[in-house]
Amino acid sequence: MRVGFITSLHNHLPLTQAMWTSLTATLPRDLAWEIVFHDDGSTDGTRDWLRQLAASDPRVRVILAERNVGFAAGNNAAACAARADLLFFLNNDLVLLPGWFEPMFALVSAPDPQLGFVGNLQLTVRDRTLDHRGVKFDTLRRPFHDRTPRPWHARRPASSYRAVTAACCAIRRELFLAHGGFDAAFRNGYEDIDLCLRLGRAGYRHCVANRSVVLHHVSGSAGRFAHEEANRRLYHARWGWPQDRLPLRLRGRAYLATYWRRPWRYNGSKLLLALAWVATNRPCEPLRARLRTHIKF
Repeated sequence: MRVGFITSLHNHLPLTQAMWTSLTATLPRDLAWEIVFHDDGSTDGTRDWLRQLAASDPRVRVILAERNVGFAAGNNAAACAARADLLFFLNNDLVLLPGWFEPMFALVSAPDPQLGFVGNLQLTVRDRTLDHRGVKFDTLRRPFHDRTPRPWHARRPASSYRAVTAACCAIRRELFLAHGGFDAAFRNGYEDIDLCLRLGRAGYRHCVANRSVVLHHVSGSAGRFAHEEANRRLYHARWGWPQDRLPLRLRGRAYLATYWRRPWRYNGSKLLLALAWVATNRPCEPLRARLRTHIKF
């Protein structure tokens, strides 16, 4: 199977060069592969470097966007242009370690019609602490990175998750395009979670290759969270609990989980009301009146 690496980037040329160097150094020599760079309006010399790279290496193709279109649209355009069977999405701020590719490739190339995305373990470049091993969801359906060390997972090739991050992941190109790719309504955030959930709703499952490890600078791009609030609102409109139907039991659990490891930070009145909600799933207005407080969760 031919492999296509997809990288949408904006500035940060040194990071891109380091990622490229680590990529070429860690791929099997007999692998048939290509890489499609989508430059999202860089202004720091990245475009000149990409042109020179494409001129010197036939495996490299470059798309130079006329305007900044964002992570989702950039990756979609590169995926459409790819001529590969399998797509590996790579952020330009990754450092790829020896042995990262083979575990992911073994999973995504297996004849499993229900497999969606394959992710991996990502450590921070700064101190090599675990930043991502899959995406989990709290009781209010809010996504968060699983950063819990799970050494026993290394005994098996993969672990199941409802979602993985697009910073480093793999999927069959046909499946990615058939479901519309990333939704460009999200701007540099939540588009990977949204697509994973859409695929999950269609019956596909996602997993993390436990023996694939990379380093990640983590949100190295400037302005990474500029659209965070709009992205969050759109995500919750699609996948969160509607506020008028949110079970009080879940609201109580969400508050309890907020300071579970720092119990001294609980507000006594809120804590009592949260416990009452968890126990009864009712508004508990008499308790509110006794506490003489207006509590907003």
